[in-house]
Amino acid sequence: MILREPLLPPGWYPGDKSMIEEFLEPFAKGAGSPSLPGKAVCGCAAVAPHAGWYYSGYPAALAVSSLDREAETVAVIGGHLGGGMPVLLAEEDGVKTPLGVMRIDTELREAFKKVWPTRPDRYEDNTVEVLLPMVKYFFPSSQLLWLRFPAEISSCDAGKALAETARTLGRRIVVLASTDLTHYGRNYGFSPRGRGRPALEWVKKENDAAFIAAVLEADPSRVLERAENDSSACSAGSVLGALGFAAAQGTINARLLDYRTSADAESSGSGSQAPVEVPDSFVGYTAISFVST
Repeated sequence: MILREPLLPPGWYPGDKSMIEEFLEPFAKGAGSPSLPGKAVCGCAAVAPHAGWYYSGYPAALAVSSLDREAETVAVIGGHLGGGMPVLLAEEDGVKTPLGVMRIDTELREAFKKVWPTRPDRYEDNTVEVLLPMVKYFFPSSQLLWLRFPAEISSCDAGKALAETARTLGRRIVVLASTDLTHYGRNYGFSPRGRGRPALEWVKKENDAAFIAAVLEADPSRVLERAENDSSACSAGSVLGALGFAAAQGTINARLLDYRTSADAESSGSGSQAPVEVPDSFVGYTAISFVST
């Protein structure tokens, strides 16, 4: 068996099994979102952030734990691909995680390759890997599909093609789309509203809010437009793939589970209260679930 090795340096997520289990146990017990306390969402798809767990672990865990636990395969769709790039996928037989190997669904992968052009993903990238320990924890017996979609409207059709391919195989799958939101500040070369609290409030209440609204309305064209015009998502293609996949399941109800920024990392609990001193650079994160109705 050919296995994909972890490529991210230490610090992105715990390398110790017990630390991962301790972090995720409250979500397994149904801690849920503040807006949906104690309720299992059981979604067919979700959007999760992909920063280090210290910054975005809470919303990421909400997103992963909201997915249908009976799924046989979890398709994690990453990004960091601009328009015109091909769909990338992992060609290995499995992926190593601190919780053990997660086997890749090679049958589904090969079937998808017959209906959609792809290339092997041989690159170091955080958008899929950082979420895999969570996926392995909540889906210990499920298989994996490792994908990355470009930021173009065709990714919505790729998501639909994935749903149809899984349906043809009789495979019960869920999709986890990986994206962060606005990257603001000098570190990212994007500071249209200056610095400090006014900049943070603009990102939260306007820039990120507009992208999230487009996702909740399940409008692929608006999602791509907001991402491109507002620089409000680094991996819009993953979200487009999730929207296409969800649409192929029938009527979809999109639920916002959480929103925060890296500037809130020092805040306690699950709120998004700004810290006393706003950092020069920060990133937005959201958790959204799509539930068939």
